[in-house]
Amino acid sequence: MDISIHSTFLPHEDPNASLAFYRDTLGFEVRNDVEYGGMHWITVGPPGQPGTSVVLFPPAASPGITDDERRTISEMMAKGTYGIIVLATKDLDGTFERLQAGDAEVVQEPTEQPYGVRDCAFRDPAGNMVRIQQQR
Repeated sequence: MDISIHSTFLPHEDPNASLAFYRDTLGFEVRNDVEYGGMHWITVGPPGQPGTSVVLFPPAASPGITDDERRTISEMMAKGTYGIIVLATKDLDGTFERLQAGDAEVVQEPTEQPYGVRDCAFRDPAGNMVRIQQQR
């Protein structure tokens, strides 16, 4: 079986702030930018990996959720407990410094974890947890 990860979805509340973080701070390229019905979807991805994308989507666009569920999602996003993505880099310290200089919200500086990885963590403008691991 030949299966790969094509895209994943992370919620956002401010398309301009999300674009600034993922494009300008993280260095991802914009693959698609769609506005429809007063909402905004932005697809980004790492350069050199055209088959892997992150779709930044407005959580209000999720079909079938109630207003109470939307409020819960907004509360979880504000606490950083709703969305998470784990990235990897060969230069964790350099990546950390670049993100920190770009005013990304630091959650954890580079740390050797007891479960065998060295990583750091940031929150994107929507509150999503962005963990970055050192490739070994």
